[in-house]
This record gives sequence, structure tokens and C-alpha cells, in this order.
Amino acid sequence: MAFGLIAIISFDAVDLFFVSRLGNAPLAAISFCFPVIWLLTSVIIGFEVGAASTISRAVGQDDEGSARRLTTDTALLAGLVTFTLCLLGLATIGPTFGLLGATDDLMPLIHDYMSIWYWSVPAASITWISLASMRARGNSLLEGKIITLAALINAVLDPIMIFGLFGFPRLEIAGAALATLTANCIVLIGTLTWLHTRLRIFATPFTALAQILRSWRRVAHISLPAMVTNTIVPIANGIVVAMLAGYGTDAVAGFGIAIRIEPIALIAFYALSAVTSPFMGQNFAAGKLDRLAEARRAIGKFSVVFGLSLMAVLVLVASPLTALFSSTESIQTVAVQYFWIMAISYGGYGLVMSMCAAFNGIGHPLPGVAISASRALVIFLPLALVAKQLLGLNGIFVAAAVSNIVVGFGAYIWFGAYIHRRAKT
Repeated sequence: MAFGLIAIISFDAVDLFFVSRLGNAPLAAISFCFPVIWLLTSVIIGFEVGAASTISRAVGQDDEGSARRLTTDTALLAGLVTFTLCLLGLATIGPTFGLLGATDDLMPLIHDYMSIWYWSVPAASITWISLASMRARGNSLLEGKIITLAALINAVLDPIMIFGLFGFPRLEIAGAALATLTANCIVLIGTLTWLHTRLRIFATPFTALAQILRSWRRVAHISLPAMVTNTIVPIANGIVVAMLAGYGTDAVAGFGIAIRIEPIALIAFYALSAVTSPFMGQNFAAGKLDRLAEARRAIGKFSVVFGLSLMAVLVLVASPLTALFSSTESIQTVAVQYFWIMAISYGGYGLVMSMCAAFNGIGHPLPGVAISASRALVIFLPLALVAKQLLGLNGIFVAAAVSNIVVGFGAYIWFGAYIHRRAKT
């Protein structure tokens, strides 16, 4: 799972790398796009979480018929919802990015990128829901292979479409979006064909509407709270971008570099979170609460040890790593300071992700909403407003680090208490 997630996260990192070669203005423009990209990605993740939770519990109860029905109906629902959001996004590019603080000179670049990128969302949603259904069955290897293939296609197409290689027209920032769209469409067709003809994981889409609606209600019980949980993060990042815009476009660009590198550094935590949900769901449905408690302890130990190890590495490599994306000193400085401050909190963030996934996996999603909201809004936002006045730009990063640590360990204690109560009943 980790290898596959490295590949999918590299989509944006590769885009950022090649776009940075076009200059600081395109780099800042694509940095403004990231909060919106993450917002829509969070909607897809919400559907993924719902699919993984409901399907894994069906598998735990040996109900393969329900697992197929849920796979098909969730993919259909995700496609319809994200297509609607795609159209809405296309119609509101100007107002949306104006609210984020994008300047008039960056708006044409943002429009060039997002007017193409939005169309990739429905294709990505159907693909990732289908792959999440395989993860729910315990097969994360296939998902990793397919995601890696998508990333390789994107990496090959990026320089060709951005810089106009091999006779292709030079599209610059629009080329990065077109590469992403093309890669997603190719992988969508291949994935659906393989999963249907070889693995038979889909049910017929032609069934009674009442049956489809039942599936949608089951998935929505998990997906809607999970969407809220996941959309809180990009909303908070959007607020951070708006705060940083007051320090100039170089500050936004530096933050953009840092938050594209960061997911690659945290890949082990993302992978752990991705498999925690189906693991907890299968064992919870089978009544094996002792395995939930054992998994929680393992997650806690790993998060602390890996988080501290990652901190030590990032302190050493932050400067040369960020220099790969920009030679402008002011941009590099913001990115490096972000890592030096945030690195101490990554173990806590790993606990936040895994405990939210654990609650979602057992079909109890509201604690995940509370955990995410507490981290991003209840603690971070007011603390950032105060710390910004005291410490300047770095105060925003200090507030984010404190939020990760406090909420991460609080979530770990909460899930342990929940398991303990269920074991007594």
C-alpha cells in the first residue's frame, strides 16, 4: 500500500517539479490550486472510506453478494457526485480562488490548470472506489500496482505536455493538468476492465432502484461523516494559504512546496491509515475485539517511533530537498521552516489518521469528525491567530504542530476506551 500511495502522491509532486521550471508565478498559481484539489480529493476519500468500511464488514460476515452490490453502487454514486462537483467547480473558478487570495496576474494560470484538472475528478473517483473495494477484501497489492502505473503515465506525459516535447504543443501549466486527466482516464478504463473480467467484483448495475438506494444509505452513513472529516483539512489549508498570502506570493509558494513534499514523507502513516479501516472492519464484524486492541497498540508504538525518526531525517534534508523545487531563497526559507517546526508533530498526526480510520472501519464515523474538527478548527485556528501575532509566519506552523500532538494522543486514548467498553458489553 505504501508503494502505491507514494505513486499517487507523486502525481502532484511531479506536477509541481516540472511547473516550478516555468517560473515563480506558475509555481504560486499551482500552490493556490492545492486546497481545492485536496477538497475534492477528500470527497473521493470519503467515498473510499465508506466503501472500505461497509465492504470489509460484509467480507467479515462472509457475504460476498453484498460486497459486490456495495462495490458497484458506491462507484456509481461517487461518479455522479464528483461529476456534479466538477461542473460546479468549472463555473466558480474566479470566485473560489479570489477568496483564497489569488492575485489578478495569477488568475489566468489558475484557470488554465483547473479548467482541465476538474475533469479528472470523476474518472479518479470511480477508479479509487473500485480499488478500495479490493483493499476491503484484503488485497492492497493490486491497488498499489495500478496506482503506480497511473503515476508512471503521469510522470512520462508531464514534461511532454508542459514543455511541448516530441512535436506536442507547449501547454505549460495546462499541460500538467492534461497529463493528470489523461493518466486517470487510461487507468480507469484498464481498471474497470480487469476487475470486471478477471476478478468479478461488480454486481449488475441494472437492478431495482430500491436496492441501489439501500446501498447508498449504508455507504452514506460512513462516507458523509468521513467527507466532513477529510474536507476539514483542506479547508484549514485554505485558511493557511489565505493567511500566508498576506506575507506575499513567495510565502504561498514555499508553503506549496512543503505540503507537496510532506505527504511523501508521511507515506507510511497514509498506508497505515488505508489498511487500518478494513482491518478493523473485518475483525469488528467477526467479533474479534482483542485483535482491535492489539492493532491499536501496534499503531501507537509505530507512530511514535517512526515519527521521531522522520523528524531527525527531515531536519537534515529539508534544505537540499526544498531546493530541488525552487532556487529563490525566500521560497526555500518558508518551506524549510515549515519542516523544522512541523516534523516534531508527525507522530501525533499519524495517530490522528489511524484512529479516524479505525473508528470509520468499525462503522462508528462521528468520532472521526470530532477528532478532525478538533485538530483543524477547535485547536489550530484560534491558536494560529494568536501565534501569528506573536511569532509571525512561523506561528502558524507552531499552531499546526501543537494541534497534531494534542489531538493525536487524545484520539488514541479515545479509541482504546471505546474498545474497552465494547468488550465489557
